[in-house]
Amino acid sequence: MWLSIDNKSSRPIYLQIILQIKEQLRRGELKTGDELPSVRELANSLSINMHTVRRAYLRLSEQGLLSLRLGRRATIASLPQITNSTENEAEISARLEEVITDALLMGLSSSAVHNLLEQQINNLENAKT
Repeated sequence: MWLSIDNKSSRPIYLQIILQIKEQLRRGELKTGDELPSVRELANSLSINMHTVRRAYLRLSEQGLLSLRLGRRATIASLPQITNSTENEAEISARLEEVITDALLMGLSSSAVHNLLEQQINNLENAKT
């Protein structure tokens, strides 16, 4: 597992960690049962506070992606089967609403936001192969 932090990013460091771990899961670089570095090891390697790493790990655990046990390394949890539940759609809808609102407040047009979303979907679908 390889992570990097962009100190110039407006995105909080713990979210950068979360997104990079999720991306590595999506690409198959991380698999069920893989161990992650300890909180201390990752914090030291990234030169950040341990609480930042702990926050990222806890959030991933809450999302069911990590298994945390006291005194042991975090491991990638058994990923749930993909389902199209109303609950999942509501969660994604809320997150998209936030991103779209930010984009519109930054001055992007509705069509530009739509094009960006379509481009990202295409990029992710093409990256699977």
